[in-house]
Amino acid sequence: MLEILKYIILGIIQGVTEVFPVSSSGHLTIFSHVFRTFDPSVLTVFLMITNLGSFIALLFFFRKDVIVLIKSFFTFLFNKEKRNDPAVKEDFVYTWKLVVAVIPIGIAGLLLEKYLPTSLLAVGLALLITGVLLFIVYTLRNKKFEAELTWKNAIIIGLFQTTAIMPGISRSGITLIGGLSQKVEIKKVLKFSFLSYLIISVPVSIKGIADAFSKSESINVLGYFLAFVASFLATYITVKILYKSVKVKNLVYFAIYCLLMGGFAIIYHFVRWTKKY
Repeated sequence: MLEILKYIILGIIQGVTEVFPVSSSGHLTIFSHVFRTFDPSVLTVFLMITNLGSFIALLFFFRKDVIVLIKSFFTFLFNKEKRNDPAVKEDFVYTWKLVVAVIPIGIAGLLLEKYLPTSLLAVGLALLITGVLLFIVYTLRNKKFEAELTWKNAIIIGLFQTTAIMPGISRSGITLIGGLSQKVEIKKVLKFSFLSYLIISVPVSIKGIADAFSKSESINVLGYFLAFVASFLATYITVKILYKSVKVKNLVYFAIYCLLMGGFAIIYHFVRWTKKY
């Protein structure tokens, strides 16, 4: 029973930290070490399964936006009469901006997945970097964030997102940093961040399910399922709260939190290291 409870807690952690700019992969890495729930060799599979829960929750939350973008995309392609409609054209271009933004992180993930460090020390240092970057953006809180999201913005945000393959670097956080550094309004950046996440999560989720089946003998099926459900519910509740109240000035709280959690991970790493020797 206690083991199952650990899986549920990890699912909740994934759901909450996927939305907040504090790195879900970093948190799951830290707490999987703390709880000692499963072998590190299947951590990536667990991350992908809980990521699927977050993906479905965000897809449901942004379902209206997704449906509009899909309709406009295919209308522009196959309906010549409506191709000049400003709204259809704008949505078509926006969709391609999303695609362009996820290409760098997709390539980086494929090339570097096997080489990414997952030690507590590496995750702790990455969280410290996330905290510092969020604090830097917080210092810009009094500036005007009114810029529209251009092709240049999409490309720069995509390049920023590439660093998020490292556990501890928050994808949503680094996207906010990339967008706000170009003075794009925070809710526009947040929406762009979550919609780009939906695109990149499709292949990641498929791979996660395939890997879970291939390692079915070494995983707790009930635990993974409950973690998936917990991740879905936590993500949906958290995104509803965040999307209504997010402001640049609130990023300081996430910055402080990342610094504290990063410090905890580093200290815990050395405490475990000293016990071994």
